[in-house]
Amino acid sequence: MTLNRKLRYGMVGGGPGAFIGAVHRTAAALDGMMELVAGAFSSNPEKSRQMGAELLLDPRRVYGSYQEMVEREAALPAGERIDFVAIVTPNHMHFPVAKAFIEAGFHVVCDKPMTTTLEDAEALCRLVARHGVVFALTHNYTGYPMVKQARAMVQAGEIGTVRKIVVEYPQGWLARPLEQEGNKQAAWRTDPKQAGAGALGDIGSHAENLARYITGLEMEALCADVHTFVEGRAIDDDVSMLIHYAGGARGILHATQVAVGEENNLNIRVYGTEGSLQWFQEHPNELYYRPFGQPARVLRRGNDYLTDIARHNTRLPSGHPEAFFEAFANIYRNAGRTIAARLTGTEPHPFDLDFPTVQDGAVGVHFILTALESGRRRAWVDARYTPPSE
Repeated sequence: MTLNRKLRYGMVGGGPGAFIGAVHRTAAALDGMMELVAGAFSSNPEKSRQMGAELLLDPRRVYGSYQEMVEREAALPAGERIDFVAIVTPNHMHFPVAKAFIEAGFHVVCDKPMTTTLEDAEALCRLVARHGVVFALTHNYTGYPMVKQARAMVQAGEIGTVRKIVVEYPQGWLARPLEQEGNKQAAWRTDPKQAGAGALGDIGSHAENLARYITGLEMEALCADVHTFVEGRAIDDDVSMLIHYAGGARGILHATQVAVGEENNLNIRVYGTEGSLQWFQEHPNELYYRPFGQPARVLRRGNDYLTDIARHNTRLPSGHPEAFFEAFANIYRNAGRTIAARLTGTEPHPFDLDFPTVQDGAVGVHFILTALESGRRRAWVDARYTPPSE
């Protein structure tokens, strides 16, 4: 049984001047299976109304606060209310907004990192289990077809046993104190009260998630150098760390927002006993595969020789580049199909369950806080994580 209508969603955050809200809206619209019908786009009611008018929404469904939104949406008939909420606020608001909507029975798509404290992250894990809702976290880089290809190849043993993981995420946009120059994005991302962590939480969390997604390996211990280069900045803007993974693999993770000249150069190398893989986010349609004792190969998106899950998440024929929006949309599509299955009482396709969950969010928050602790202590720390009991 399929849902005979579009999924209805609302958005909290993503008002005038916000970057990531527009990305979420574009991704959600790409497959034509969802429509934005409601929102509380800013903590300022006037700005929220302004955004709702720009998006041509019914003014009655544009709210002055998330509290008003959850209360009034929950009171609507089942055939009118939203099916899920997309949370695109600064990090410190993720928890209260998600908690309110989950407790009202709504499904959730939330930007990362999930929360700023582990206590809040684990509370969300328990709430999701208790209320039986779908919770998707937008670690969007896992949505790229060639990332899924890399994961499938590691799972199939094509590079043997993983020995070494090198993942880095260099940016340069915060090499100067933009937060002191009126830049809205820089202002909240460098405010500890709103962001929780700086480069570590903003992009280091993506690097950690990408490495764990591709290899399936969990961290056992890490030693992090967490630093702030820009004078007067109240939050980290550079981190480097050594990692020990379960099973004996070793890793290096580097994330910085002060690397002048870099744009968004997330990349990963995975070295195994029988071969290696390398992927660059700025050239996402190619995966480099180097089997032991054989010529290097470049696998390209959109070809029939790729795995089923890579082709399932491919939208265009080979030679037509796919990139950021499409990868983001794969998270929304998979989560949306899972929500639709829940609404119709059917089982989702296994490929549709391939999106980051609330548990991934808790692991990510634990990673951030563990790295910050290591940086403060200048020491190796235990990085193992035990999920909360329900």
